[in-house]
Formats: sequence, structure tokens, C-alpha cells
Amino acid sequence: MAAVLEKIPFSRRALATLQGFDGPLAFAVLLLACAGLVTMYSSGFDHGTRFIDHGRNMLIAGTLMLVVAQVPPQRLMSFAVPLYMVGVALLVAVMIFGITKKGARRWIDLGIVIQPSELLKIATPMMLAWWFQKREGQLRPLDFIVGGLLLALPVGLIVKQPDLGTAILVLAAGLSVIFFAGLSWKLILPPVLLGLTAAVLLIVFESQVCAEGVRWPVLHDYQQQRICTLLDPSKDPLGKGFHIIQGMIAIGSGGVFGKGFMQGTQTHLEFIPERTTDFIFAAFSEEFGLLGNLLLIAAFAFLILRALAIALEASTVFSRLLAGAVTMIFFTYAFVNMGMVSGILPVVGVPLPFISYGGTAMVTLGMGLGILMSIAKARRLVQS
Repeated sequence: MAAVLEKIPFSRRALATLQGFDGPLAFAVLLLACAGLVTMYSSGFDHGTRFIDHGRNMLIAGTLMLVVAQVPPQRLMSFAVPLYMVGVALLVAVMIFGITKKGARRWIDLGIVIQPSELLKIATPMMLAWWFQKREGQLRPLDFIVGGLLLALPVGLIVKQPDLGTAILVLAAGLSVIFFAGLSWKLILPPVLLGLTAAVLLIVFESQVCAEGVRWPVLHDYQQQRICTLLDPSKDPLGKGFHIIQGMIAIGSGGVFGKGFMQGTQTHLEFIPERTTDFIFAAFSEEFGLLGNLLLIAAFAFLILRALAIALEASTVFSRLLAGAVTMIFFTYAFVNMGMVSGILPVVGVPLPFISYGGTAMVTLGMGLGILMSIAKARRLVQS
């Protein structure tokens, strides 16, 4: 076998590796990666090696994407159960032996410090896709209940850490699998209507429910404070409302065309908190304005629509459900991050894909892209 491979030119082997890759998806990712590098260069200009590290993280994610893209969807399905079980076991280990930072126990030292909840962003939708693939053509209400329990277990453990941002991403990915598997609208509408009703009541009676000393059930104190700050950040402009207020000032000061590359005053005078991570969208908005935001949103929309097209064209139930879940991960990342920076959603730890600094999130994105490429590649090979 080795002798045969030696006779094949490297250029032909490289071409075979790239054959079947989805060009439009790769183009959208390239645009977003370029935007991320440009924004990181400006926002992280005095932040040590953030720009270089960001580029390194992109290379790692790109390499991982290439590797995962070579794994056929059928092979990916065989990893679903082991990955899920290992991920849940690590979450339980975090509860017992985990490392606590800033009041949250999210990490564990296994020779290297890792955050197991990141693994569940991919492992949970893979497990659910595997579950519904095995029951193709014979789905019963009990199967959806089991699917809900498979989703509730990791989400509950992640919320317990607490890590609301990651829990939202895992929940969104898992719910998308259950929805695409054929969950009835009759079961979807009641919780949606209940949530909307609760949101309206919260806005109407904001002064009462956010009064000092009132304790909400289920939510941690900092989560309750984030919701109340969202409703009226001016109540604590130099404290808990500072992030939202400065983010909105930066977005508004960019105007239509922005202040220009490296010219953002809110960014370079360090008024924007977490300007290279969670609030990097504010730095981007200040320098590139409304026009830049529209182009960035268009790039994300193109990526999401292309990923949905890959899901619709998938040849198996597992591939279709998994591609749909990965698409929902990208959508949730972008929507929640832009929403919280713009002041329409509570502040949670969700980065902006390909733009924000962060190695773990970038690796997750690389895995997700590799899965989409693998599914697209398998479909093209079947058609040819």
C-alpha cells in the first residue's frame, strides 16, 4: 500500500483530499476569518500576542476541519455514543474534582486543563442524531421523550457549573435535532408561548421583579442581575450595566461607514470591556459602521443558508439531523453574541464565530465545519 501511495504524485493526493469540499461554505468561512483577523489586529493591538494567537487558533481549527472532513458520516455515527458517554462522565468529574475560577467550576486537569462542556456542543447533537437514525420509520412519542432526557442530562450538568452560555448552545443544537426529527408543533407551541408570556410579564413588571432583595427561583444571583441589567442598564452604569452601555455607545458611534480601521476611540481608549472576546462585535461596529455590520451579517447568513442546504441534501437521517444541529450552533453563536452586545439579550459568555478570541471555541467551530464538509463531500460522491 505504501509503495502504491509513493507512486501517486503529492499534488494528486492533495487534490483527492480536497475533492468534494463545499466551495461556497469554504468561501463564507474565509470571508469571516479575514474579518476576524482584521478586527483582532485592531482590537488586540496592545493585548500582547492576541493577534498571533488568534491566527494560530484559526490554523488549528482549519487543520481539524480538514481531518474531520475526511471521516465519512457513517464513521462519524460510530463515534456518537462513546463521545457522549465520555463527555457526560467528564461533566460529572468536573462537579467532583473540577477547577473553580471566578465562582464557576467548569474545568478539569487531565494533564492539561480542559473544559468538557465544549465537547458536548458536538457530542450531544451527534448522540441525538444517532438515536433518531436508529429509529428511522418507527418513531413514537416515547422516542422523543428519551431524546429529551438525553439532552437534559448534559444541559443540566452544564447549568450547574454554572455556564449559561454553553448550556444555551448545547440546548439549541439538541432541540434542533429533536425538531428536525419530526417533533409535532402541538408539543412545541406550549413552551414557546409560555416563554413569551414570561418575557412580557418580566418587562411589564420589571420594577417589581428586579427590586432589591427579591430572589428568583432556579436562577443564580449573577444570572438574575444580568436580566435586570438588560431591562435597565442605566440603574448601574458604572457597574453591572457598564458592558451593555459601552457596547451600545461603540455601535452607535460607528455611524453608517464607521470611524475607520484602527480609528475606534471606544476600542483604543479601552472603554469596551472584553473587546477581543465577547464584545469584539462592538469594536468591529465602531470601526466599520452599519455598512460593515450588514456585510458581516450577510456573510453569516450565507454560511448558515449554505449549511442548511447541505443538511437538506444529506443522504441519511443521521447526516441531515447532525448538519442541521451544527447549523443551529453557528446561528446561536452569532445571534446571541450580536444580541447581547447590542443590548437586546442578556450578557452571556458566547463568542462571535471566527471573530472573537478563544482557542476552545475555535476548535469546536473547526469540528463543526469538518462535519458539514464531510456530509457535503459524501453527498457529492454519491451523486457522482
